[in-house]
Amino acid sequence: MGPLYFFGWCAGYATGSTGPFSQRVKARQARARSTRYHSLVAWYKEWFGAEYLELYAHRNRGEAEIHVDFVERVLGEDRVGAVLDLACGAGRHTEVLRQRGFRALGFDLSLTLLTEAPHLPRVAGDMCCLPFSDSIFSRVLNFFTSFGYFESEEENFRVLEEIARILEPGGGFLVDLFNREQVVANLVEREHRQLEGYEAEIQRWFDASTQRVNKRIRVYSPNRPVQTFVESVRAYEQEEVLEGLGQAGLEVTALYGGFQGEEFNSDSERLILVGSRPA
Repeated sequence: MGPLYFFGWCAGYATGSTGPFSQRVKARQARARSTRYHSLVAWYKEWFGAEYLELYAHRNRGEAEIHVDFVERVLGEDRVGAVLDLACGAGRHTEVLRQRGFRALGFDLSLTLLTEAPHLPRVAGDMCCLPFSDSIFSRVLNFFTSFGYFESEEENFRVLEEIARILEPGGGFLVDLFNREQVVANLVEREHRQLEGYEAEIQRWFDASTQRVNKRIRVYSPNRPVQTFVESVRAYEQEEVLEGLGQAGLEVTALYGGFQGEEFNSDSERLILVGSRPA
C-alpha cells in the first residue's frame, strides 16, 4: 500500500519553505481561516464520493492515457523531477504517470477518492495552502476543471500562486478547464441517468450574477433515501485565467482546445493552458 499523508486545513509547509511565495501565502493564512466558503458545508467537501465516481465513470484510465500523451508532447518526457497531480481525485492520471516512469504524487481534498488507489503515493489537503516546500516540483498538472471551486476570486487565484510557489524555476504546468463560451452556450439544463442500482436527475444552470456554472444532482432508488449534491464552478474567461497566472508569476506559452493538440477557439470543448515558471 502506498503512503497516504493527511494535512489539515491550511497545513504548515514542509521544512525549508522560506521563499517569497510561501511568505506571502503564510501571511494570509490567518485571514483565510475566517473565509466563509471554506466551511464544512462547501459543496466540494460533500460531493466527491462513491456517487461522483459512478457519475463520472467515463472519465477513465483510457482518457488519462490520452492526457498523459499530451503532457509528454507539450511539456517534454524528462523523468528527473517530481510531478504533482493537483486535485488528482481517484488517481487515474497519477497511476499512468508513475507507470511511465514519472515520479508523480497525487494531491486531493477527498479522502474517499484518495483511498480508491491505496497503492499510489498521495497527500490529502487544501489546494489553497499546499503542504510542500518551495520549488520542489518540476511539473504541476491540474486536470478536469479543478480550478474555480471557491467562491472568492482571492481563494481561486491563491491556487495559482501556490502552483508558482512549489514549481522549480523553469518548471512546467498544465491547467485544464472547460471552455466557458462553449459550455454556457450548450448547457443541457436537465438530464436523467440510470446508474448501477439507482437513478440520477441532473439540473444545470449558469448564474450570470456569480459567473458560475452550477449543477444539482439528485440521486435516488427504491432502497435508499434521496440524496442531493451540488457542483458549482466559476466560469472563467480566457483573459481572466491568463491574467491570474501572470500575476502569480507564471508564463503561459501555449493554449489548446483539446488533448489532441487542437488550436483553442470559441467552439473548443476545453481551455488548456500550458506554460512554466520563469527561470
